[in-house]
Amino acid sequence: MSLAHDARVTVRPAAAAQRPTLRGWPEINDPAAWIVAAILLIMPLIANGFFLIEIFATTLILGIMALSLMFLAGYGGMVSLMQLTIAGFSAYMVAVFGVSGNANISLGWPWWLAVPMALALATLFGTLGGALAVRTEGIYTIMITLAIGAAFYYFTNQNWAIFNGHTGINTVATPHFWGVNWRADIPFYYIVLAVAALCYFAVEYISRAPFGLALQGVRDNPRRMAALGFNVNAHRVAAYAFASLVAALAGVLQVWNYRQISPGSVSVGACIDILIIIAVVGGITRPIGPFIGALIFVLLRTFALDFLVKLGLDGNRFRLLIGLGFLAIVFWSSDGVIGLWQSWRQRQRSGAARSSERHGRGSGQGSGHG
Repeated sequence: MSLAHDARVTVRPAAAAQRPTLRGWPEINDPAAWIVAAILLIMPLIANGFFLIEIFATTLILGIMALSLMFLAGYGGMVSLMQLTIAGFSAYMVAVFGVSGNANISLGWPWWLAVPMALALATLFGTLGGALAVRTEGIYTIMITLAIGAAFYYFTNQNWAIFNGHTGINTVATPHFWGVNWRADIPFYYIVLAVAALCYFAVEYISRAPFGLALQGVRDNPRRMAALGFNVNAHRVAAYAFASLVAALAGVLQVWNYRQISPGSVSVGACIDILIIIAVVGGITRPIGPFIGALIFVLLRTFALDFLVKLGLDGNRFRLLIGLGFLAIVFWSSDGVIGLWQSWRQRQRSGAARSSERHGRGSGQGSGHG
């Protein structure tokens, strides 16, 4: 699934674009998907607190952020580098409207008021940024979204009245209700898992809905879709709005996870990580790709330093190992790990088909000779 607009791609007729696809949900009939789902559900029984939060919960949160980018790039052909910025904006709004250790900044609202307000404002922020970005194409879209991310980083770093400058906002309160501390390891893991599943299936559903099909038509041939009566820019802005909501949900989980938010969380380098290390490595053609890329990134980020030290190398160069892994995956597959997996399965099927064909010819020759 190319990110470039290709005029040679045939766009579905208007009637087909407006009718929901009859394709099923392939993952539901895949035994591997059920096995993964079962493992994720029983993970608290087999993993300690470190792996549960620092590996799996962090993977799911980063995967949600990357999923918002995957939706824009994979289905809309728009590569946005401001998805982490939107998540960071949402996290800041949770800290500003909610309760934190910075009483002179935070308004002290309960979480059930602060979170909806943060989601609404972050979605609006991302939608406005998207309204600017859709006026450009290709590299210019990447640059304008990167500029928005960089501007937000420097603004938070220098603003003390609202964002508390480079120190950030610390000791952000987390939900407590029904007698449960929902930031405790096991409850928080299940909250993150539920939000990740909700976002995943929402993206899967929308990709098969009339809006998703029309968005893919806009990606492939915007002129043809405009000629068929579709509002190209409106579909693109709506895609940014949905992707912004997904990223905002990840931002809420992120600030609850670390209980603090600072400009370092929305730096330009972190914005690029979401694109290159997670979305591209995992693959941007299927919603599962960002989560695979996030898991690879978290594992490398967590254990690469110790691995290099054991080899007698400078542990501070762990990003070099991450970069080499990224280059290796991209070199062998333009669609990340998902592409490698699909290529391997295709080779397996081709080999099995050839073997069956040879066996059939051998049996036929043997029967004829008899």
